[in-house]
Amino acid sequence: MSELKIPKRMTTALVNSLTAGVVPRIGLEHIAVGRKFEIEAILRDMDNVSEGGATFKLITGRYGSGKSFLLQMIRNYAMDREFVVADADLSPERRLVGTKGQGLATYRELMTHLSTRTRPDGGALEVILQKWIASIQQAAMKELGLRPNDLALNQEVEQRIFAITSEMQNMVHGFEFAKVLAAYWNSYKLLDDEGKQAALRWLRGEYATKTEARKSIDVGVIIDDSNWYDYMKLWSEFVARIGYKGLLLFIDEGVNLYKITNSISRQSNYEKLLMMFNDTMQGKAEHLGIFLGGTPQFVEDPRRGLFSYEALRSRLVEGRYGTEGLKNYTGPMLRLNMLSHEEILILLQKLSQIHAMHYSYESSLSDVQLVQFMELAVGRLGADELLTTREIVRDFMDLLNTLYQNPEKTFSDLLGEHHVAPAAADPDEVNDFLAEFEL
Repeated sequence: MSELKIPKRMTTALVNSLTAGVVPRIGLEHIAVGRKFEIEAILRDMDNVSEGGATFKLITGRYGSGKSFLLQMIRNYAMDREFVVADADLSPERRLVGTKGQGLATYRELMTHLSTRTRPDGGALEVILQKWIASIQQAAMKELGLRPNDLALNQEVEQRIFAITSEMQNMVHGFEFAKVLAAYWNSYKLLDDEGKQAALRWLRGEYATKTEARKSIDVGVIIDDSNWYDYMKLWSEFVARIGYKGLLLFIDEGVNLYKITNSISRQSNYEKLLMMFNDTMQGKAEHLGIFLGGTPQFVEDPRRGLFSYEALRSRLVEGRYGTEGLKNYTGPMLRLNMLSHEEILILLQKLSQIHAMHYSYESSLSDVQLVQFMELAVGRLGADELLTTREIVRDFMDLLNTLYQNPEKTFSDLLGEHHVAPAAADPDEVNDFLAEFEL
């Protein structure tokens, strides 16, 4: 491991994020351990999406078990494989559907975080459209021998753009979608920035009324709470037609649907989720992948969880042959177990090395000391089954930071100061405590 080289920008993101208990956006491959079979299953799903299929995966695990980490890592893999990706965390203001525009808020969040390999931090909408037009122009010039200033070039590009958009007009809301894409092209051609921005605003779902949209861009329909998911299906078709492998949506914090107190509103969100599930599983959507992260409580609570909605329960519940500890990664639900002690030890070794690399010192912690640290962590939380990777990582980063800033202290000094008797903690209290952290 001594030859590992990581850029300073990456070690900074890793050290800062892990110290704060949140998932870093970059450098995950350097701290990834375990999850081999889960990642292989999701990569197979991504292959299906690139071939024109669709997929839905519900990734479930306790707070701190690594759901958000896995989603983020898959997001990075997807961009490297030429997928367009978008991610959003659900919240009281962002749901799948709502009476106060919460569904549209989720769409806007996804579009804000629309990312590609060349634009990994979001805001890729205009980049995608410009790449599309540029590729059409280049293909036309190459095939017909046209020059950039030829009038015939604009006519040829226009024909090719309408060839793509006309194919989409048969889809739900496809006509309006195609019309806005054509409006963007016309503004692009005429160097009309105002027209381009109006088209982008419409595509991002930022028009509040149909009147405003009609006045600004001459389209009498807007993206709203009731139809935003239809436009996501259009986007998946569109990006596949212009050279990407497909569109993957990463939606985390599904527990916020479980927390909706109004039962009718909660059921409406579960109905929307069922529709998304059916579309992807029955082949009604193409080049679309949906990955939803949530806690076991969100899924399995028979009173308020997904299993309270019989249509979802019957689709997500494990078959009779996949229970009793047998592994099955091909179904719509991936259950994340906690990392083994061996895997956590490997993770701590990596973190120790990255911390030393970031602050330019020689790491001196031995495997024996790392095992001692793990034993203390298990004892402090009260029971081995309450151990979460997030808590281990945060405490370990705290230990490394303290050792670095207080060179007069030794590893044994710090562990001795914090060696307390095992706590008889109530599991629910521990989970409530962990729920305060976002990962």
